Amino acid sequence: MTLHVDTPAPARPGPRRPSGHRGSGRGGGGLARFDLRATPYFLVSPYFLLFAVFGVFPLGYTLWVSLHDWELAGDKTFVGIDNYVSLITDEAFWNAVINTLGMFVMSTVPQLVLALILANALNKRIRGRLFFRLGVLLPLITSVVAVAVVFTQLYGRDYGMINWFLGLFGVDAINWQNEKWSSWIAISTMIDWRWTGYNAIILLAAMQTIPKDLYEAAAIDGATARRQFWQITIPMLRPTIIFTVFISTIGGLTLFTEPVMFDGNPTMAGGATGQYQTVAMFIVKEAFRDFDFGYASAAAWLLFALILIGTLINYSFTRRIGGSK
Repeated sequence: MTLHVDTPAPARPGPRRPSGHRGSGRGGGGLARFDLRATPYFLVSPYFLLFAVFGVFPLGYTLWVSLHDWELAGDKTFVGIDNYVSLITDEAFWNAVINTLGMFVMSTVPQLVLALILANALNKRIRGRLFFRLGVLLPLITSVVAVAVVFTQLYGRDYGMINWFLGLFGVDAINWQNEKWSSWIAISTMIDWRWTGYNAIILLAAMQTIPKDLYEAAAIDGATARRQFWQITIPMLRPTIIFTVFISTIGGLTLFTEPVMFDGNPTMAGGATGQYQTVAMFIVKEAFRDFDFGYASAAAWLLFALILIGTLINYSFTRRIGGSK
């Protein structure tokens, strides 16, 4: 006779604690909470340190210099706001401001309109779409010096292709560097050729985030492609359009390289009569040609104020796209 006895199953071992574990006391919990809160700030601190050294400090130091009669050699005399008062009554400074605003308007408005049209075209299903998308970025990676040299040749008075083309319609040769309006047009086309593709790619990326369901529903309701563009695409692109306007405003009001290369003269005069001298060129001329750093610093702060005002004005217009919130 065999007696069967059921033996209990061996107990499963529980999770082993690390040898260094001492429980969740107050010290360990406080350290963990400190680590959780402090680590993100520690990770982003390099940016703020670099911004403080290369951003905040130069701004404050430039403001301090602008309050002095500060030349390369000699005493630094405190003059208060005299540099700003002199700038407000300086005809050369206001000429640079008018030139900057004129070229800004002539380049930025067509640039953003063309970028929007180009982005909408590249968002369609067309053959070689990737090739065209990459192609619009080619002007951006081209050396700005090479761009300026090519456009200077195109707008040459005697052998330029632009004058040759206009001559086919009976237009006399134009000396593009001599007049204010003609030099503005030449420099503006140079800027548009370089930056239109950049803005188009940004707008294209934003267009691809718009849900396709909105277009399908609109098509079912009988909305045409044009109406879909104005009623769906434009309102959904509102934040991106505001961003491109901000970037274009800052870039347009700090215009420097294109007019300098178009002039080809290191004096920063912007033509014989300053017909295309920008505020940035005026600042460089005062600082590094006339060595009046206090006057140049005051002009830099007035340019900062001009950029701030221009950005706020543009924001007041662009925020109305698609209805204000």
